[in-house]
Amino acid sequence: MSANVIAFEELRIGQIEQVGGKNASLGEMIRELGSLGVRVPGGFATSADAFRAFLQHNDLTDRIRERLAGLDIEDVNALVRAGTEIRGWIMAGELPADLEQDIRAAYEKLAGDDPECAVAVRSSATAEDLPDASFAGQQETFLNVRGIERVLAKVKAVFASLYNDRAITYRVHHGFDHGQVALSAGVQRMVRSDCGASGVIFTLDTETGFRDVVFITAAYGLGETVVQGAVNPDEYYVHKPMLERNKLAVLQRNLGSKTIQMIYRDSADGGDPVEIVDTTPEQRQRFALEDEQVMELARQAVTIEQHYGRPMDIEWALDGIDGELYIVQARPETVESRSSAQHLQRYHLQQSGKVLVTGRSIGSRIGAGPARVIQDIAQMDRVQAGDVLVTDMTDPDWEPIMKRAAAIVTNRGGRTCHAAIIARELGIPAVVGTSEGTELIPDGEPVTVSCAEGDIGRIYQGQLDFEVKDIALDKLPELPFKIMMNVGNPERAFDFRFLPNAGIGLARLEFIINRMIGVHPKALLEFDALPASLQGDIRPLMAGYADPVNFYIDKLAEGISTLAAAFWPKPVIVRLSDFKSNEYANLLGGDRYEPHEENPMLGFRGASRYISKDFRACFALECRALRKVRETMGLANVEIMVPFVRTLEEAEAVIDALRDEGLERGKEGLRIIMMCEIPSNALLADQFLELFDGFSIGSNDLTQLTLGLDRDSALVAQAFDERNSAVKALLSMAIQACRKAGKYVGICGQGPSDHPDLARWLMEQGIDSVSLNPDSVVETILYLGGQEAE
Repeated sequence: MSANVIAFEELRIGQIEQVGGKNASLGEMIRELGSLGVRVPGGFATSADAFRAFLQHNDLTDRIRERLAGLDIEDVNALVRAGTEIRGWIMAGELPADLEQDIRAAYEKLAGDDPECAVAVRSSATAEDLPDASFAGQQETFLNVRGIERVLAKVKAVFASLYNDRAITYRVHHGFDHGQVALSAGVQRMVRSDCGASGVIFTLDTETGFRDVVFITAAYGLGETVVQGAVNPDEYYVHKPMLERNKLAVLQRNLGSKTIQMIYRDSADGGDPVEIVDTTPEQRQRFALEDEQVMELARQAVTIEQHYGRPMDIEWALDGIDGELYIVQARPETVESRSSAQHLQRYHLQQSGKVLVTGRSIGSRIGAGPARVIQDIAQMDRVQAGDVLVTDMTDPDWEPIMKRAAAIVTNRGGRTCHAAIIARELGIPAVVGTSEGTELIPDGEPVTVSCAEGDIGRIYQGQLDFEVKDIALDKLPELPFKIMMNVGNPERAFDFRFLPNAGIGLARLEFIINRMIGVHPKALLEFDALPASLQGDIRPLMAGYADPVNFYIDKLAEGISTLAAAFWPKPVIVRLSDFKSNEYANLLGGDRYEPHEENPMLGFRGASRYISKDFRACFALECRALRKVRETMGLANVEIMVPFVRTLEEAEAVIDALRDEGLERGKEGLRIIMMCEIPSNALLADQFLELFDGFSIGSNDLTQLTLGLDRDSALVAQAFDERNSAVKALLSMAIQACRKAGKYVGICGQGPSDHPDLARWLMEQGIDSVSLNPDSVVETILYLGGQEAE
């Protein structure tokens, strides 16, 4: 359009010096990706030259440089005074006549027949969004700006925001010369997400750097509540390889509380053009997006990532009027994409303690120190180096003190909120969305913040001991057999997949059922007949799902698919549920259906349960979940393991039952493995192997049943040893039978994790794979390779 103002569609990514990273990216996407399905609202940008001309026009260039020279940014009061003063000079200045005229003409063209066209006025710094620096949130954004006079005022306010306290601090810390950074104002047509939804997308897992997923957050209303961390949003994970194959690729859905939303407000009185209102109970109990919308956002995000050739941080909006999904910002992801794939750092708590509060974990580190509960930014000078910052939520104004903290805890926010982003940049743990952290954590008391235990972050009372291990993956020796892993917790799957592995040798359904569902399957099948009080306990758990039965199937499928996607295309051997009757009874509603057994370990479990008339309908739900993962979601790397098969008759019956439920051995490449954990399995190995595709040896049960002891009894615990000669004789029988039949044989019991010398013996016996607990993988590889663990 002119030297002062340029339409988005005329911009390219190479013009960062002219219009900043944010505006250049918007123009690039409109020009290059519109034909590929990426929808970006139109608009225009003021140029960096226009900003510099504004400063010169008002005699501010030298004045600002002199004011910032020698400023000690560690002196918070001095920083606040300098920033306030500079912003005041800019707001009091006048736009040069040619710049004002060019903005008027560009807005008139954008608005068309609507002189009150609503736009967002955003900042875009010329050093912003470079691959190794994130200026996200440093300057201001103004939403629902209507009419040219308000647009002109907000352009000036955006110029002033280059000298926010947080922006000044950030530039100093990252070595940017204040005078070399200019500001471009982006004026973009608003998407009506005030009556729709919005959120943030990362084209990798923000906590581990896993590249095969797209992570999406969503909440109702304008996106500022998500970005600022004012709301706990819904979360979704989408698997890129299955998205490319046009499969149902949504791996996980986590329902956020979404208690508030930002909407338009009539600002004729000169007040704020947006306001925060409460969401309805109905909104909170459903997901903000349908699966197809989630996948459409993921497709647009992957298209953007492929174009730029790197992981991206994207903001999106769903227009409640036209129903379309739009991309409103895209910038490079600057933290996890830089982490080394050949080096791992593992944090591990060495003590346990009282949990004060929990929330969403950010990162996988542990931090400890005195808790500093801060109710207002005016108290920021109370935070000292090494403190644990505890507050309601943060915004960019908090950044000068966040870098002092050993850890951060907030009441509000999700994994893409401001506190989460800054914690990742600083390399410190954060737990967000605790709801009541500021109330339950005592000010001044020592606490430990652990993000090393999965999705759930925990704040422990006291300063607990923890260790940090550094692992160089490029120095591990090669072994003559495969190392697989025992994994039950889908929350840790993306992290564990970075360890050396040949897949998952034991994926336990019990963790998924217990932690992600928590309800006995028969209680969900008979939900309408349950007492009202029990229904009331179950309803909050299944919020967002179509009905009780689909809640069970879908949540089980989410857990299985997350494990399968994390290790795709390597095999993931999923063991059918192996709860004992007392464990099933502990689930909600379980005491209504489970028998009392004197010795549940030897009772109603495994194959006998699946083929029982009393449990068959529940077994069918597991099968439906497995079919959904393999067929609908396309994760055919999932294999099935059948536990505790006592007799050949049970083996035949369970194979028939699986076939009746659509899980036929050999169909679509499905392998069905039997868990070899009863002496009869090894003694009749040749006959059992006629019905299955191999054995996975369960050394725990095999040991207790061979030696005739209760592994849960402390009185005889000292006699429990998988290396006993009788146990090893049965192990050898099973291994040799599989080798003779040309079928798979692995071991998934605790033994090799506890006893590396047993793993060596198994290697010498010719076993195909040893499945280890993740925390023993590296040490066992080093031992078997003849190296000492450092």
